[in-house]
Amino acid sequence: MKRREFIRKSVGAGIVGSALTFTGYNKLFGSAVSDSESPYDLVAVRGGEPDIMFDRAIDALGGLERFIKKGQTVVLKPNMSWDVPPERGANTHPGLMSHIVKKCLEAGASRVYAFDNTCDNWVRSYRNSGVEDAVNDAGGRVLPANTEDYFKEVEVEKGKRLTRAKVHELLLDSDVYINIPVLKHHGATGITITLKNLMGVVWDRRYWHNNDLQQCIADFGTWYRKPDLNIVDAYRVMMRNGPRGVSVDDLVEMKALIASTDMVAADAASASLFGTEPSEVGHIKIAHEMGVGNMNLEELSIHRISV
Repeated sequence: MKRREFIRKSVGAGIVGSALTFTGYNKLFGSAVSDSESPYDLVAVRGGEPDIMFDRAIDALGGLERFIKKGQTVVLKPNMSWDVPPERGANTHPGLMSHIVKKCLEAGASRVYAFDNTCDNWVRSYRNSGVEDAVNDAGGRVLPANTEDYFKEVEVEKGKRLTRAKVHELLLDSDVYINIPVLKHHGATGITITLKNLMGVVWDRRYWHNNDLQQCIADFGTWYRKPDLNIVDAYRVMMRNGPRGVSVDDLVEMKALIASTDMVAADAASASLFGTEPSEVGHIKIAHEMGVGNMNLEELSIHRISV
């Protein structure tokens, strides 16, 4: 799709076309040199393949050994919720998933699992997203989340609308929890990134949709079992028709990756990359106000890397 046609169709659909004009991209990366000192709150990488960008980001954060000790069990939460091929950008990049599994095992993990409570048929979504083979072939294992039997009820003590939730038992039984969403448009929430991706670890999502979705997403972010690390896949970004997408014409190839221990910071940086002010995304703003993390990028120590 030509640049002018993309912008015309994007505006007509009511979405921001700034990714292609790179206003959001340039706002986040600037000259792509660090303007702060280690330790970093957030690392933003651009211009490489997923595996290279991940390695550069993790090195800047102190290495995976900072998060994983020898013999620990790691659970990965990608987006593999949709029965579409990898080139459609609806799910986390299989190449990134494969590399993360390998790196976790190299760091000393005894077992690496991945799962998602899918929206499309779980068998087809796992397979056709490319994530299942990527994880299994790298030495990890994907586990199902297709029945309520896998989920256990927990209290969300600080929640306002969401005070209880049923979460996948892997989160309660694992040592390390890594959240790996793909950045994309979402029809209900504007965009979906780290906070929104956690809807794939719970069973009772219908309640969220019927009881102030943005507040419920932020509420769940207060739950004590937060991801130890968040890796945002912004290699191919779906700018419209999310979360499933219609065709490859919905995508912009950004070749970017965001890494942070702070979900709100990761979402704020990713929203900026998308071309959206973080404060304009309901659940990001609410989560910031509830103390889940910090969306004010100017207050963070950010390391910007160009590959």
